Amino acid sequence: MFDKLFAAQQKAEEIKKRLDTVSVYGEVENGAIKITATANKTVTGVSIDETFLKNADKEELEELLLTAINKAMASAEQVSAAEMQASAQDMLGGLGGMFGQ
Repeated sequence: MFDKLFAAQQKAEEIKKRLDTVSVYGEVENGAIKITATANKTVTGVSIDETFLKNADKEELEELLLTAINKAMASAEQVSAAEMQASAQDMLGGLGGMFGQ
């Protein structure tokens, strides 16, 4: 039983490492602002179009940055949830043997 729990813990660590290698994106204004993040919700890049930046005011820029970041985080959450769900199904299948199934 402990072996299976240890294996499940190792699987969770593997998923976390894999999510660090998956990039997700959020963008607004037809790509004028782009946010890159990992599926573990770490922002890794911010890109703002030079022309857009020159014409945007501070409040507009701040609002659009928040929107782009939130889009990237929502994408990260979807990828993470899908990975965890797939892993949970694998683990539950493996745990069935613990209960004689």
